[in-house]
Amino acid sequence: MPNEVGVTRRHGLKAAAAAAIAGPLLTTAGPTQPASAGEHPGALDVMTFNVRFGTVVDKTPRWAVRRPVMRELLRRERPHVIGTQEGLYRQVRAIEKDLGGHYDWIGTGRGGGSKDEFMAVFYDTRRLEPIEFDHFWLSDTPYTIASNTWDADWLRMVTWVRFADLGDGGREFYVLNTHLDSVSQYARERSAGLIGETVAAWDRSLPVIVTGDFNAAAHDNRVHDLMLDIGLVDAWDTAASRGPAYGTHHGYRAPRPGGRRIDWILTTPGVTTHWAGMNTFSRDGTYPSDHLPVQASMTLG
Repeated sequence: MPNEVGVTRRHGLKAAAAAAIAGPLLTTAGPTQPASAGEHPGALDVMTFNVRFGTVVDKTPRWAVRRPVMRELLRRERPHVIGTQEGLYRQVRAIEKDLGGHYDWIGTGRGGGSKDEFMAVFYDTRRLEPIEFDHFWLSDTPYTIASNTWDADWLRMVTWVRFADLGDGGREFYVLNTHLDSVSQYARERSAGLIGETVAAWDRSLPVIVTGDFNAAAHDNRVHDLMLDIGLVDAWDTAASRGPAYGTHHGYRAPRPGGRRIDWILTTPGVTTHWAGMNTFSRDGTYPSDHLPVQASMTLG
């Protein structure tokens, strides 16, 4: 059963950091959104971001090196909601601190508790109020913690939250955040089906936003088709305007134009996406992750 916020909280709903943000921001990548984005006051800014897990055995740039770059990117963009993937508990807490005051998050480790990686959902507490939330695992036994019945290479899960938008008269909507398996196409397809069943059981009158790393190329993998078949649309495709397209998994190298777009923001059709973009921010050649964050500015209806 979903958790009513303020009544029962599974591990992960944290108090907002109180420290004020100080210091100049780097602007080496320029503004992310075009000037036209300001034509839609009150729009909801959404980001999906695979932050690349931080571990001492990782051969990629260490988290200690990447964290300051990520901090600068997030402080400049300040989305109202961020669906993150791969963050370890210490990374999630670091991101909470680096975002500064007015941000909170909901999530749990995919191995249960503070173990393993989180599908954390961050949100701006000035704009959004969580009403209920829950987690489930992408398996035949979704409410068995750390279950994996589809031979996925890693444990895979979902965190979802029903929010009230304080900037839109308390209008409610859902955010679902996930990370599909990187190896098994069967597991990815079964996961898409389970997500579809979950969304179908929700209040049909409320908008839905899905964020995630799907490990499948948009328009070139059946998983994308399945996600659209459950009644969602791809915000990148429906956006009135968008930035340059790159492969979203760049492996710390210069982003490749026209590469595989495996990180998506999906919505129900009534949501209007004004703009979508991939953030290529780096500092001195260091990227905050091996994935580009994907962003969208939208009006719920």
